[in-house]
Amino acid sequence: MQRVMIVGQPGAGKSWLAREMGRITGLPVHHMDSIHFLPGWVPRPADEKIEMARAVERGEAWIFEGGLSATYDTRMQRCDTLVILDMPLLLRVYRVARRTLRDHGRTRPELPEDCPERFDPEFWRWIWQTRNTHRQELRRLPARAPAHVRVHHLRTPREVRHFLETIRPGSPA
Repeated sequence: MQRVMIVGQPGAGKSWLAREMGRITGLPVHHMDSIHFLPGWVPRPADEKIEMARAVERGEAWIFEGGLSATYDTRMQRCDTLVILDMPLLLRVYRVARRTLRDHGRTRPELPEDCPERFDPEFWRWIWQTRNTHRQELRRLPARAPAHVRVHHLRTPREVRHFLETIRPGSPA
């Protein structure tokens, strides 16, 4: 395991899993949220986001978590492991609400500076509006993955814990 792609909807646990995998494997961790946003929650221009994602993809070793579906195909070509976090909506909503309350006013480690956690009605609308379409898109990814990619479609926190237990530095997972 040298290049890991982690995808999932908000609250699925992508950032946490990436940090845990990075701790276990020693691989560098990259968060798409730090590419999506400039300080102050300013969206980065699309062409810049794509180029920054491609720069990570060109690396020899990485754990890269997050969206930007415009780069899914090239990321899948480079990764050797694809982890899809497909958690139930109620669990994801609970997790997003919990982190919003817990981290309110503070910037999480996977975000650029000056992006404090906040209650954002637009983000909640987006979670609701994409709950089915984004999930369907993620569920189609295994069929698009090249033959060399090991796919892990994890649907529960228990499956995530079990997956982490199988990982060792340098393991194929």
